[in-house]
Amino acid sequence: MSTRWPSPAKLNLFLYITGQRADGYHTLQTLFQFLDYGDTLTIDLRQDGQLNLLTPVDGVANDDNLIIRAARLLIQEATRSGRFDASCGADIRIDKRLPMGGGLGGGSSNAATVLVALNHLWQCGLSVDTLAEIGLTLGADVPVFVRGHAAFAEGVGELLTPVTVSEKWYLVAHPGVSIATPIIFGDPDLPRNSPKRSVETLLKCEFSNDCEVIARKRFRKVDAALSWLLEYAPSRLTGTGACVFAEFDTESAARQVLERAPDWLQGFVARGVNISPLMQTLKGQTESR
Repeated sequence: MSTRWPSPAKLNLFLYITGQRADGYHTLQTLFQFLDYGDTLTIDLRQDGQLNLLTPVDGVANDDNLIIRAARLLIQEATRSGRFDASCGADIRIDKRLPMGGGLGGGSSNAATVLVALNHLWQCGLSVDTLAEIGLTLGADVPVFVRGHAAFAEGVGELLTPVTVSEKWYLVAHPGVSIATPIIFGDPDLPRNSPKRSVETLLKCEFSNDCEVIARKRFRKVDAALSWLLEYAPSRLTGTGACVFAEFDTESAARQVLERAPDWLQGFVARGVNISPLMQTLKGQTESR
């Protein structure tokens, strides 16, 4: 029997770079919120121990895909814990809607969905903390998707404090470029000295993103997208880009602006949510057992 699992997008409602460590990684403070929009994974269980990704991503070998890497790490940990039946396998398909290099966390969300879904379907019994630890080895954004609650993040993004913030409507626009994170973090002009502040203080301040100045400088289309959106509503970059977003109080207001979008700008409207759609699905799956 097939089961379908959401792999939601995230927005960085604010992002501040507070320093750089000796190993080159940047320390930051950011606010994650999920969207009720994203990719969808369809999982069919197998009884022969095989693990297959039936919808490969162009340019990414299956062994390098975060979906397969996450599943294999789950198997390793569950086997070590004595909680894995070697006959368990899966065929996985993905309906991909989130752009690569868009700053919406698509790959990290895919990995988290695999960890959460297969842990449940295979009855591995691993804790959320263990799944988050596995996820962190795949990417700094994976743990927030595993935990499934909007969060204030510090460190390199792995130190999470759950928060509850207003669930606005967002117009998310993709300007047609893909931005690799190292391009932004490697730029010598990136602000790296934002002061560390408490989440309570930051939530009272106007939100912004330290990466935005570099994304606008390096990518003309990002600059053009933000310039257009700012005519209608408060707007900013998410993550290191390339997607930008504008916030609205109602769905209709967001859709009215989307209808006016220039041809070169692709976008969608979604609701910001504090509890991930993945967690809602897991709850439903658990209750139906």
